[in-house]
Amino acid sequence: MSIVGAGMVGYPGTAARMFAALAAEQINIYMITTSEIKVSCVVAQDEGVRALQVIHSAFNLGGDIQFEVPA
Repeated sequence: MSIVGAGMVGYPGTAARMFAALAAEQINIYMITTSEIKVSCVVAQDEGVRALQVIHSAFNLGGDIQFEVPA
């Protein structure tokens, strides 16, 4: 799982927010890597979809709007 954005430099605690959300759902993190604009972590493959949903929820990225991309 990764969170990416050039604006993360100005928002301390972004990584902690991601890790706390995963911990609250008891999703283990096996490896972490960071840079100034990206935080990535490795979770078990069978927990990938749930981890993605947890992170989306933690950053209020979910919603009712569906986007369709033309083929």
